[in-house]
Amino acid sequence: MIVTLTANPSIDHTVALSEPLRRGDLQRARAATSYPGGKGVNVSRVVAGSGARTVAVLPGSPGDPLLRALTETGLDYRAVPCGGPARTNLTLTEADGTTTKINEPGTPLTAVERNALADLLVELSRDASWVVLSGSLPPAVPTDWYVELVRGLRGPDGGIRVAVDTSDGPLLALAEHFDSAAPHLIKPNAEELAQLTGGDPDELHDPNAAARAAAVLVARGVETVLATLGAAGAVLVTADGAWHATAPAIKARSTVGAGDSALAGYLLADLDRATPQDRLRHAVAYGSAAAALPGTGLPGPHHTDPTAVRITALDFQPHH
Repeated sequence: MIVTLTANPSIDHTVALSEPLRRGDLQRARAATSYPGGKGVNVSRVVAGSGARTVAVLPGSPGDPLLRALTETGLDYRAVPCGGPARTNLTLTEADGTTTKINEPGTPLTAVERNALADLLVELSRDASWVVLSGSLPPAVPTDWYVELVRGLRGPDGGIRVAVDTSDGPLLALAEHFDSAAPHLIKPNAEELAQLTGGDPDELHDPNAAARAAAVLVARGVETVLATLGAAGAVLVTADGAWHATAPAIKARSTVGAGDSALAGYLLADLDRATPQDRLRHAVAYGSAAAALPGTGLPGPHHTDPTAVRITALDFQPHH
């Protein structure tokens, strides 16, 4: 089972434009969709769509439109009551795949609500192969909350396998404590990898540069780094090696959920005890499939073709 935490969930409203976005002008939408979202929720939706067991943990009170939407999708979730409704995030997609996102800040969580979420997460993790901590933190939540959660989940003996996908303050706070709270897996994109290593995000779209940067994180205690690089594919770095994956050319329709889908694909392959190369292969297959879908659509196995993903071993040794 894969358990996900989405501390700052959302209703994701996507508006598809048939022409490029024109600031200050009136434009008519070609289509509009709304789905329950947040990065952890997206991971759980992809995992559930594959037929694997997952539970999404999130804040949400009875009557919240987000919880009603999750119930309608059939996704298994557990919600901790909180002080307000989920935020709405707006995504504008253009015909060439250009995506503009406007995210609301979300509902603040009190210490009591945070503790209830943490307790629920620990309880569910007893039957989990992976726990995923994903996305931004809402207002009033300390930036080092993920540090606390990773420590609580891992425990003194390593405990549950934990994956983290976040950015900005929460990511940097976690990195400051890799010596005592390194997750088993992190999934940065090029910009987030630059935040962690001080590199240039444009340069880190190069697979070799990204792998070298990821190797620094492995040397600091992270077991596995899955770095997604957009059209350049992804790299996977462990203490045993580094690999680059590229997918066949696609027509990108929306990048919403692509990174979450890549993480889900990786974890699904891990549940099947796949090799590192095949875990990376499935990550890129799911991520590229998500990018090829319109709006906030998320891929199922029938959208993916892992055999079309090319894997290349990179010719340098990560630091031990």
